Amino acid sequence: MEKFKQRWGIQHNYQLVVIFIVFAITGSTSAYLSKPVLAWLGLSKDDISLWLYYPLYIILIFPIYQVLLVSFGFISGQGKFFWAFEKKMLRSLGLGFLFKS
Repeated sequence: MEKFKQRWGIQHNYQLVVIFIVFAITGSTSAYLSKPVLAWLGLSKDDISLWLYYPLYIILIFPIYQVLLVSFGFISGQGKFFWAFEKKMLRSLGLGFLFKS
């Protein structure tokens, strides 16, 4: 745990616990919300091939996860950490141009 605290610049153990809980809630929620979004788009397992449905489902999880991560991070009081984490993640994916002034 000390390695995480040093790497992420965290002062207290409770912050680490909150951060782990936010990651868990965000992952579960984004996976849960992706299915209704696909249904809203008119895509279901019955309408299209599973070979197309599941890749779309997994691809859709990514943007939902990004939005929820920052949202839940701010709600949990760790917004500064999650905003920095989000920018670092998007830069590593080649989307850093979104944050240039």
